[in-house]
Amino acid sequence: MKTVLFENQSLVPSKIICIGRNYVEHIAELGNEVPDEMVVFNKPNSAISTSLNSHHQEQLHYEAELCFLVKNKEFSAVGFGLDLTKRCLQNKLKAKGLPWERAKGFNGAAVFSEFVKIGASDINDQLTLELTIDDHIVQMGSVALMMYKPAEILAELNTYTELNDGDIVMTGTPKGVGVITKGAHFKGRVFNELSELISKDWLAS
Repeated sequence: MKTVLFENQSLVPSKIICIGRNYVEHIAELGNEVPDEMVVFNKPNSAISTSLNSHHQEQLHYEAELCFLVKNKEFSAVGFGLDLTKRCLQNKLKAKGLPWERAKGFNGAAVFSEFVKIGASDINDQLTLELTIDDHIVQMGSVALMMYKPAEILAELNTYTELNDGDIVMTGTPKGVGVITKGAHFKGRVFNELSELISKDWLAS
């Protein structure tokens, strides 16, 4: 089973729950419709990887996200995550009205920083993420820009599924998604107001 790091300990998420279409400008850049209700899909534990791949049978796209670690049915820690997507396959499946987990749940489709402990009061509009590629900022987002805030996401998930300790919730990506190029240097960062909570680097292979 694949693990993630929290306070220098390895945790095994039973699942990764992802929120789609949670930033209006990202919905627009992909030409999608604003959903009437929360879009939710899962990635399996086997999707977790410590390395960032540019290809998996086809070229991959990156999507940077604020991620939360579950403990005692609450969000107890925050991390930076990359949701990797087979965009061409996803578009083909969507056009046919078919489920698109094959474009989101493949091996290596979820890459995470370490997670750091936070309190409930830290999950506020000042919690932000930043992704740079080769020292150029390509994505920036925050709780303030989300259609569904973390508290709403948590409440909705608890209506239909059991959240286990170590599960990860990915809360959606802001605008600026794009193709992963082999050899590119990715840096993900999470801030609370002006304080940096997390910084993580990857070199795309």
